[in-house]
Amino acid sequence: MIHLKCFARYRALLGFSELELPLAPTLGELLVDPRLAALPQDALLAVNQSFADRSTTLADGDEVALMPPVSGG
Repeated sequence: MIHLKCFARYRALLGFSELELPLAPTLGELLVDPRLAALPQDALLAVNQSFADRSTTLADGDEVALMPPVSGG
């Protein structure tokens, strides 16, 4: 299983803050789950607290975080 966490506005957008999903081979394949259909393509992704891209390989028990892009000055 993969432990998925949503941060900031993605909690309201997706309708949950945490979710358990079945293991997928890559982060990109995990993100095709229908519950994540509203996730914008520019979302920041992290696996086990390290930034990742959609080609990142997943392992059972990984934590995936979905974060909106940030800006500041």
